[in-house]
Amino acid sequence: MCIRDRYMGELKRPGMSTREELVFMAKISEQTERFEDMIDYIKKIVANNADLSVEERNLLSVAYKNSVGSRRTAWRALRSIEQKEEAKGSKHLNLLREYKKKIEAELNSICQDILNLLDASLIKSASNNEGKVFFLKMKGDYFRYISEFAQGEQLSRASENALQAYKAASEAATKDLKTTDPIRLGLALNFSVFYYEVMNEPTKACSMAKQAFDDAIADIEHLDEDKYKAVSYTHLRAHETPEHLVCRLLLEKKKTSNLALRSPLASTTTTE
Repeated sequence: MCIRDRYMGELKRPGMSTREELVFMAKISEQTERFEDMIDYIKKIVANNADLSVEERNLLSVAYKNSVGSRRTAWRALRSIEQKEEAKGSKHLNLLREYKKKIEAELNSICQDILNLLDASLIKSASNNEGKVFFLKMKGDYFRYISEFAQGEQLSRASENALQAYKAASEAATKDLKTTDPIRLGLALNFSVFYYEVMNEPTKACSMAKQAFDDAIADIEHLDEDKYKAVSYTHLRAHETPEHLVCRLLLEKKKTSNLALRSPLASTTTTE
């Protein structure tokens, strides 16, 4: 039995089964960058109660994002090396391609794991619309990740599934979430990345991202600063993301707007 199997066996003992302990250990796993262990702890929480709190679903996102992220980086590096070696007519191409297939298998396994979890329990068990949009966005994201390396029929299926998940999330977000909601903004940005990178529609991608930002700016007075700060902190732990940058920009714009309103020169100030 390997060390990790013995370790995970220890986690199954009666004293390590409370929700609070599992959340605590998920955080410890994050801090020690053992993201596969973090996934195991979060999956135990899901098994006991599929309706996750905001903190728990953020831990879920961080765990899978980091686990898949290192492999996506590795795959991109291998693809670049493969192209260079191919141009040189390298005799080691078969070795590179076999190694790339290994990384692809790991990527596919992680993506399918979270996708199965989303379909089996998380989406249908979400107790509010924000949670539903969050999980539908995740579904679109992980099918998009598969689309990055898939070919043929697998690529077609992954692309279509990502599109349908993003559309369902967008419909729910438009209906139930404010234009300034960070989850709605993150969804719009990731959906635009999908159109740009997978569907090869850069015009639609840019238009979608710009529209989401413009709509948020129009409703900037409804922006919940505390919520944005909390989201920013969570996402910082999982690395900087495009939606996080937009959140920061909106906060800065609101601060600038409030200062202008308090200024004696406010009446003579014009907008850009």
